[in-house]
Amino acid sequence: MKSYPLVLPAFILLTSVPALAQEVDDDGGRNVATSLAEQPAVRHRLLLVRGRFELTPAFEANVNADYKYTLSGGLRAEYHLSDMLSFGAVGFYGVSVNTGLTGRILDSLDPNSPAGDPDPTPTEYEQHLNDIPIHGAAYVSITPWYGKLAAFGASFVNFDFYFSGGLAFAQLASECDPTVCSDDRPGIPSVIEDPDTGENIEVPDNNANDDPPVNNGNKFGLFLGGGIHVFLSNSIALDFTVRNYLFRNNPSGLDTNFDYLVGGGDNRLLNHLFLGVGASVFFPMRPDRTP
Repeated sequence: MKSYPLVLPAFILLTSVPALAQEVDDDGGRNVATSLAEQPAVRHRLLLVRGRFELTPAFEANVNADYKYTLSGGLRAEYHLSDMLSFGAVGFYGVSVNTGLTGRILDSLDPNSPAGDPDPTPTEYEQHLNDIPIHGAAYVSITPWYGKLAAFGASFVNFDFYFSGGLAFAQLASECDPTVCSDDRPGIPSVIEDPDTGENIEVPDNNANDDPPVNNGNKFGLFLGGGIHVFLSNSIALDFTVRNYLFRNNPSGLDTNFDYLVGGGDNRLLNHLFLGVGASVFFPMRPDRTP
């Protein structure tokens, strides 16, 4: 007589499937798939930014300046509505340092250059340059990525990447001594008497080097930025940033469009790119967790 050793286990398994299916489909009157969809993606995850206020003392310096670098310190304040969305503002006070290009130009200029020479004297050139003593922005940030970083497989830290956009603000300053910027009627011809005929003749103003600079005052423009938080603890993070403040400026303060006049037409939309680092402190100090 033949025996079928697998028939009985197979029969038991087949008769058990409806009962198992009933248990999967009926979990206290709820569908299990729907129940799982309502659960957090990661249980007990630290909410390192959601619902927290961020305060960041920071330092940044611009890296694409032609004539003067700006080294600045300031403060960033930001509130995180969720893991991805936040809004805030940043403000900096800075001091200026001549770039290497400025030094080379000053060395090449003739201090005894005659009036009307298209090349300025070193004093004319340097006093037309402007500074950026104050700059900042108000913005909205999006944080699309966050996770953990492993250092040599021994230490793990949380991180996130963020991108920002908003309104940029800058206060520009330039100081030109009246003895240097002495033309109070830039671009307007002067009238002199012809020594031979005694008639009045107009002499065009072709010297823009004695025109007052128009590269000071308040400027508004576009702000774009991005950065990364590296969390040293649940409430403190290093903040590495790239920020770009776009606004109209004429850093040289001289005639850049060759119309023999220093005016608004010499301004152009420029990128003012800054690299920065800061230490972010999050409040409240203890973050929430997902269920």
